Amino acid sequence: TVGPRIECDAAFPAKTNVEFVQVLSRTHLKMKVWERGAGPTLACGTGACALLVAAVLGGLAERTATVSLPGGDLLIDWREDSNKVYMTGPAVPVFDGVYRI
Repeated sequence: TVGPRIECDAAFPAKTNVEFVQVLSRTHLKMKVWERGAGPTLACGTGACALLVAAVLGGLAERTATVSLPGGDLLIDWREDSNKVYMTGPAVPVFDGVYRI
């Protein structure tokens, strides 16, 4: 109920994605995603990477951590030497269909 209210708040005229986060430990974060225009989704790699950077800057996480999402776990690594963020995790089909034109 909170996701759609934040997504459509007047503060975000073009709407926004919303992530809900729980810090389980300094190396394990849990995230649920409300995707703009789509609702709850299984995962958001960009959001998981942004979550780790924000958690590190906030003093809540190490630079390498597991982010657990409804679709599975991602390993996020923010490298100090290059300042790049790397994501490792599974990529699996979740839907198959046909669209007639």
